[in-house]
Amino acid sequence: MLLNDSEFIAALQLGESAAYQKLLIETQDFVYNTLLGIVQDATVAEDLAQEVYIQVFRSIGTFRGDAKLSTWIYRIAVTKALGWQRKQKGLNRWKNWFAGNEKIAVADFHHPGVQAEQKELAAILFKAIQLLPEQQRIAWILIKTEGLSYAETAEIMETTVKAIEALQHRAKANLRKYLQSYDSIQ
Repeated sequence: MLLNDSEFIAALQLGESAAYQKLLIETQDFVYNTLLGIVQDATVAEDLAQEVYIQVFRSIGTFRGDAKLSTWIYRIAVTKALGWQRKQKGLNRWKNWFAGNEKIAVADFHHPGVQAEQKELAAILFKAIQLLPEQQRIAWILIKTEGLSYAETAEIMETTVKAIEALQHRAKANLRKYLQSYDSIQ
């Protein structure tokens, strides 16, 4: 992967179409999968991926190289997804308030990478992941869904590895609690 090659970054900053095409090819899977893991809606993830690349292309001239290019793109993707979720929560609160129902339901979600026999269990897990506090949810998705290391996740989230370890520990405990309460309802 040439994403951190200074010549490649310079080509992007000069607006070379071949460099942009290579960037899309090398990053589209992780951008889409990260967005999908957070928003849990394929159509929304596709739309947000387009927004991510629009921002990348518009902002590449300001990329200073303080972080890896992939880290910078992950940050943009996570920010876009969280912004979309915040907007949806606000819209849902208004819709539910007008309907007289304050409870917000989590939609069923089936990740396309999950085998058919595991879809029901995965849907329950993804519902539980959505209940995690934002920082725990993002750390969990980047590490468990995207397979990033603690160090990479810390860089993307602009924190320390120790903080990521703590977020993972709390996320695991919260997921265990959510899933146990789900089992007791069934």
